[in-house]
Amino acid sequence: MKTDTQLQQDVSDELMWEPSVHGARIGVEVKDGIVTLAGQVDSYAEKWNAERAAQRVSGVKAMATELVVHLSGLSQRSDADIAAAVQNALEWAFPLTVGRRIKVMVENGSVTLSGDVDWQFQKEAAADNVRPMMGVTGVSNQISIQPSPSVLLIQSDIESALKRAAIDASGIAVAIHGSDVTLSGTVKNWAERETATNSAWNTPGVTNVVDMMTLAH
Repeated sequence: MKTDTQLQQDVSDELMWEPSVHGARIGVEVKDGIVTLAGQVDSYAEKWNAERAAQRVSGVKAMATELVVHLSGLSQRSDADIAAAVQNALEWAFPLTVGRRIKVMVENGSVTLSGDVDWQFQKEAAADNVRPMMGVTGVSNQISIQPSPSVLLIQSDIESALKRAAIDASGIAVAIHGSDVTLSGTVKNWAERETATNSAWNTPGVTNVVDMMTLAH
């Protein structure tokens, strides 16, 4: 098990290694395996990438973010301009029947997405399209997923997906309540944890995934 000092060094090294992040400008503090990132970044995309980089490091139990997005003059845009650009991007990224179901609200550069889509990957793709856009300082993804009639097959679909990903499904318990899925048990690392949750989200009919899995020490 890593000490806090070792974990701090590993997270700092990962931030320096990540090409989309100015790692030297981000401070890292660790207490009892909980990582706090602080500092200033040039875009919301850089903030997102820094958070993801830190989560990749083995031994990170949880993370707090105190990163501040500071836009340069050339990157600043009005909320109206951002809203129009986001709406156009979503309509290009999705068929009109899906794109028009996603609603966009912008306040002080922070974008809130709402409405509904058919699949979790569409919800994630909507946010992925918005994060790197100029002028965006934050993204709140409140898009809901329309339930599918195949809810009864959710558990077997998830277990099959875990096996295909070479994850020992025997250590993960899958509980179904309506279209909500709760994953519990123990996984070896963050990569297995992410694969398990993604497998659940990619199953037709799933509208909510609760991750109660723990990392093996």
